[in-house]
Amino acid sequence: MRVLSFTQPWATLVCRGEKEFETRSWKSWYYGTILIHASKAYPGWAKQLEKEEPFYSSLRPHGQYSYPELACGHIIGSAEVVECIPTEAALNLISEKERAFGDYGPGRYAWRLRDPRFLPKPIPAKGHLGLWEFDFGNSTNEQTDVRQVPIPSGHAQRDEA
Repeated sequence: MRVLSFTQPWATLVCRGEKEFETRSWKSWYYGTILIHASKAYPGWAKQLEKEEPFYSSLRPHGQYSYPELACGHIIGSAEVVECIPTEAALNLISEKERAFGDYGPGRYAWRLRDPRFLPKPIPAKGHLGLWEFDFGNSTNEQTDVRQVPIPSGHAQRDEA
């Protein structure tokens, strides 16, 4: 299955349904289910963002903190890539909060993600650049069809627009 690695806290924000677009310097030619991998590295500047809005409140819905630092180096969820558009076009579609969660500079691409969900048990995995393949056959996690994973309570699922 295809996997995309994210620096935290962005991986958690996607799985929570707080972040609908992922911005990258390259266009996605892949559409469909991807697994969300939280990169092992969690830079200090990214940890600092957690203390600022809109990161602070988005990581604490209903007063429950998400603890993104605990998920580093794991596949934590899945989402559907449904669209990939130039960031200039995405600027007309997004909120200020969404804009704060990405780099919408010129020449970049916005991947629209739908149906985000957390896995019931994170899967340890070494991340890679770009879209990469994960083989469940080499994993100790018994969950093999991420599309059938229910969203745990307290985790948002974004409705279709």
